[in-house]
Amino acid sequence: MVGRKVGIVGAGSVGATAAYSLTMTGRCHEVILYDIQSDITIGKAIDIGQSTSYSPRGTIVTAALDPSQMKDCDIIVITAGVPRKGDMTRADLLLINAKIMKEVVSNVMKYSPNAIILCVSNPLDIMTYVIHKMTNWDRSRIIGMAGALDGARMAYEIHKKVGFGSGQVKGMLIGDHGQNMIPMPEISSVGGVPLEQIVTKRDMEEIIARTKEGGAQIVKHLGTSAYYAPGRAVAVMVEAMLDDSKIVIPSSVLLDGEYGYSDVCVGVPVILGGRGVEKIIELDLDEETKEKFKISVDSIKEGIEILEKNNFFV
Repeated sequence: MVGRKVGIVGAGSVGATAAYSLTMTGRCHEVILYDIQSDITIGKAIDIGQSTSYSPRGTIVTAALDPSQMKDCDIIVITAGVPRKGDMTRADLLLINAKIMKEVVSNVMKYSPNAIILCVSNPLDIMTYVIHKMTNWDRSRIIGMAGALDGARMAYEIHKKVGFGSGQVKGMLIGDHGQNMIPMPEISSVGGVPLEQIVTKRDMEEIIARTKEGGAQIVKHLGTSAYYAPGRAVAVMVEAMLDDSKIVIPSSVLLDGEYGYSDVCVGVPVILGGRGVEKIIELDLDEETKEKFKISVDSIKEGIEILEKNNFFV
């Protein structure tokens, strides 16, 4: 990737943390922040830019005051969107964020037509699907960031439970980014040792339950959504694509026959490299997991149907 330029749309806590993480590792040449709140964006770009004196390489950090200034990016990260508030229904939230996504993606297509898009906006799987429908780009170039975060939360809970192997814990999940996520303890491990050989079934159930509640726990104590772990998860995925690392990481991608489904975005393990999604890994699921995966897919399809009924894709 010539230039190694990353654009981040949405300079809130997640977007800014992702930018900071990328500059600290020095994996990209330039990071551009864009948000409708220009003053905040400028301030964060200056602050992050000043921190690069202590990073391995001198990453350039700038604020774009107009979408046209996010030109020829290699990767575009989209965190823009609004959280659910008050008496807002699921349909209300979907339509508001889908409308925001439509505007953002139209600018990406215009100014960075060769970019890979990493979607972080919620509802994650549905917004990733919206991007596919809008761009009609190859499905390898559009990825939803969810499993990287949920896997990190699972690893955190595993370490808390077993008390050893910090940095060696690998958690794997599939399904949607929400209560229907499906942690896969049978292919999770600590230092390469299968998790099932380390913890009891009861411990496993507690790990899974706490993983699903990971985001809600942070909101309870912090009063706002998480941003350090999501920001770092974004950076890890961006770095994998910039470095062509070909790491295995669960991501929301458009299925085309894999797992028996098509025309829906859902989290599955993929190989992530310089071209985006290099390969979708199709796991051999048992009947119980297949049923859970169907519930997860159906919940995503319900959201897509809400957009279709409101003529969003027309």
